[in-house]
Amino acid sequence: MAFRYTLCRLSPTTPTRRTVKSMASSRQSWLNVILRDKGQPPKLFAWNPSNLGLGRGTHEHEPRNDLQLHRRIYILGLGNLGRLFANQLCTSADAPPITLVVHRKELLSSWTQSDGIEILRSGVLEKNKNFDIEWWADDPPTHGSVREVADGDKLGNIIIATKASAAMPMVDRLRAYLDRTSTVVFTQNGMCRLWPPHGDDYISNRYSAGNAPNFLGCVTTHGVTSQGLFKSLHASQADVSIGPVYMNPTSADSSGYVMQAISSAPHLNGSRVSRADLWALQLDKLVINSIINPLTAILRCKNGYLFSENAVIIKQVMDRLLKEASDVLQALVSHPSSSDILRPQTDITSARADETGIDLSTISRDALLARFTADQLRTMLYAVGHKVADNVSSMLQDVLAGKPTEIGDFNGWFVDAAGAIGQELDVSTHRKLIELVEQGVSMDITKLGRQLLA
Repeated sequence: MAFRYTLCRLSPTTPTRRTVKSMASSRQSWLNVILRDKGQPPKLFAWNPSNLGLGRGTHEHEPRNDLQLHRRIYILGLGNLGRLFANQLCTSADAPPITLVVHRKELLSSWTQSDGIEILRSGVLEKNKNFDIEWWADDPPTHGSVREVADGDKLGNIIIATKASAAMPMVDRLRAYLDRTSTVVFTQNGMCRLWPPHGDDYISNRYSAGNAPNFLGCVTTHGVTSQGLFKSLHASQADVSIGPVYMNPTSADSSGYVMQAISSAPHLNGSRVSRADLWALQLDKLVINSIINPLTAILRCKNGYLFSENAVIIKQVMDRLLKEASDVLQALVSHPSSSDILRPQTDITSARADETGIDLSTISRDALLARFTADQLRTMLYAVGHKVADNVSSMLQDVLAGKPTEIGDFNGWFVDAAGAIGQELDVSTHRKLIELVEQGVSMDITKLGRQLLA
């Protein structure tokens, strides 16, 4: 059955062609850029609407006490995933207190004038404003009470729902408020940047021995589309997998609370997975994102257009991208850098894992090599593609809104990984896609085929 979902006449809000610094090349040096800063982390102040003369201050929904500080979840980033996680956590049976953290002061004003977070699902609009909201800044407010972030203490549970490129700079900026009692959850698309070997380098440079937070990752397959500043359409319901990226052996049990909160929240359909499973699931989704996102962004079409029965050229393009991705993943699984991820976590006892729900199981190299063949990846891609046929990809949403895309964290990851592995792996099609997306071009499939299949 053919899909007719083309959006080829949709126009971005900025000029179609623009010059953008290569995200793929800058991404290779993200760790060096962060570690080049040898200064102390900043002292940050928590602004709230009352600091702008707009009414109620922060944390006035319930008394502040040690128990509530332990239960409170901070959500940084109010894009589609931030809204989805916030709304679903807030509607849980045992809902935690939640603080939303916005990235611009003006959003505090916008929030007070809004109906809160709005999620449209299956024709039903949910509105929720039962949150505290803050903006974290270097300068203290000049009106109202002055509070440091977390009252100068440590943040317990933080969900990072920003774009992938902003996630690690934000976490690094907050390191004065993070320690072994903290749990940081990454929800963004792409591979978490704290997987070995880079994560070990970052942690050893930024935290004293035994004092690093627990870092978790999520793989989210829900389809969510923006419909306004605080409003999203939950277009396709799927699931969330949450698991460890880096666990501090001395405080792994402190991550159990936020893992349980996410895995039990209504409509998230969450489940806990092992570290190795999370890594493999992130790689699975990376393949999907590196194909569906850039192709729909260039073709200006909904996802389903890529999988129509008569889209012969698109199939050839996707097959070439799948072959290159498979070659990189096969080499990565066989590379020594993957050994730490695939070996059992012997530094966390089985008893402690049982208490917190941490899955210590692993995956064999042979199983992953079979999982990442081009044929298996193609089967997975088409299965997902038909499920999300009616959705508008996040990259197309960004392009139409004139925002930077995550192409460097999707296709750029394959280019970077191929270079790091050093086996002269061919990723030329992914490289060309990066150039086209960064140039902001829009073209039909015939022209795109000439660009990528020549």
